[in-house]
Amino acid sequence: MNDILAMMEPITLEEMDTIKLMNRVDTKFVTSATVLRDVLEDAAGKGYRVCTINGQRVTRYLSLYYDTPALAMYTAHHNGRKTRQKVRTRTYLVTGDTYLEIKRKINNGRTKKKRIPIPREDFAHFGTNPTAAAFLKEKSWFSADQLEPRCTTEFDRITLVNEEKTERITMDTNMCFHNMATGLDGNLSDAVVIELKQDGRLSSTMLDILTRHRVKPYRISKYTIGTVLTDPNAKANRFKEKIRYVEKIINKKITDRYERNV
Repeated sequence: MNDILAMMEPITLEEMDTIKLMNRVDTKFVTSATVLRDVLEDAAGKGYRVCTINGQRVTRYLSLYYDTPALAMYTAHHNGRKTRQKVRTRTYLVTGDTYLEIKRKINNGRTKKKRIPIPREDFAHFGTNPTAAAFLKEKSWFSADQLEPRCTTEFDRITLVNEEKTERITMDTNMCFHNMATGLDGNLSDAVVIELKQDGRLSSTMLDILTRHRVKPYRISKYTIGTVLTDPNAKANRFKEKIRYVEKIINKKITDRYERNV
């Protein structure tokens, strides 16, 4: 894929930060690494630019999701609650920049994200940072003493922007998970999770490309899938179908651990 990315014009992180999608619609997709290459070739032909940081067009991310001991946030997602939250710390490994992030899904389907920078050393225990703890209390339903580190997700990300700067696309590959509570590991093998963030008022060239390659919208959460794959005790009835869908897309079995979670 690096050969295709090399054909694209770069866009800096600073320029990316200036792109404001005022009427944003987010849509997720799941595909395989083979299909991703075809999608990237089409995107290069349509003038998409690739986010480039310190000369790197594929950057590694590390996230740590926090939850209550009873997995309140995971369970809310599993049970289909329309309004829910996720709390995570995230480090951009290429720069070392680290943030505390709170994602809130509201009942109209939109997602709102708030975040603040934190020191890299607070990645796994942000609650000891008074500023971060106060931010969490103000912006979420939880306090730091209610949460514990649960599951890490690590992945490579490609970020594209169209010429008109009306849409951003993230493409996550090589996803792996580690559960801080159980000590178990998991991965999504050759699966690719794509997220299209577009201006809701305009058509999308990327959506046309994905449709051409038969890549269909599919709701998926790295935290919930990572938990299913690494915690045999987590309730997983509603997520079994998603595991099977990913396995069908990549034609490879990920795990049979979720069968014990019925």
